[in-house]
Amino acid sequence: MKTIYKSEEGKKKILELYDSQLKRLSVPYKDVWVSTSFGKTHLIETGSLAGTPLLVFHGGNATTAYNLLACDFLFNDFHIYAVDTIGHPGKSAETCLPASGYAYGKWAAEVIDFLGFDRISLFGGSFGAGIAAKTMCVVPERIKKAVLYVPSGIRNAAGIKSANMLFPMILYWITKEDKWLRKCMMPMAVTEENITGDIYQTAKLSIENAKIKTAMPGNVSESRMRRCKAPVLVMAAELDCLFPGAGVIKRAERIIPDCRTYLLKGRGHMSSLADDEKQMIVTFLR
Repeated sequence: MKTIYKSEEGKKKILELYDSQLKRLSVPYKDVWVSTSFGKTHLIETGSLAGTPLLVFHGGNATTAYNLLACDFLFNDFHIYAVDTIGHPGKSAETCLPASGYAYGKWAAEVIDFLGFDRISLFGGSFGAGIAAKTMCVVPERIKKAVLYVPSGIRNAAGIKSANMLFPMILYWITKEDKWLRKCMMPMAVTEENITGDIYQTAKLSIENAKIKTAMPGNVSESRMRRCKAPVLVMAAELDCLFPGAGVIKRAERIIPDCRTYLLKGRGHMSSLADDEKQMIVTFLR
């Protein structure tokens, strides 16, 4: 059977970090398992059980455990179902889906079917925002609201824009020196302070132990996206080398019927949200 991990030992290391990060959550949580036609899918159910249901997607080659630590501002108001993306590090099936097309949206639609909601709100960042966008295209009538944070799938930059990450990555593979991994992450982080311990540790283990997927969800079609009438908040980063903020916002405003946008000024793909920005998300979704 094909595996996304380089070794069983590597898989064990990633899942040990996953479990240790989950234990740091400030709220109770439980595992949920969903059978889909693409493979078994794992979710973490957490947050406020009396809150608004919210389906949360994590970034590429990361995990939902790491993502939940960054999304703690959602816990008080939302009943969260945080998905392990299929084919990525975590506890879902290791089935790899194509980045082009709408397979990720079809997979997410099956998860929504299992959860039993007529409509549900979505929150996704980076790769996960691309999955949310694909889902909006596949089952537009099932989406209540959506927040797309530094999103793929709206207007991705050409691959050449991130080529400056390749050389330090090669040097890291050769030398295993941490300085090269940090240099590789800098175009996305912009400043050292954005490479937090959790980000670095999660990325390091994925790079060393998983078969990294570099292809992001491809840009959604305008005609498909226009069918989704749900209110959408798009938050894009001005200095994002993968999904440049100005281009993302311009296309989002053109193709999403009910769209609000916010530019994260002076920030790259990896950055922290300010308290007022977190409150903006909560207020919008609530």
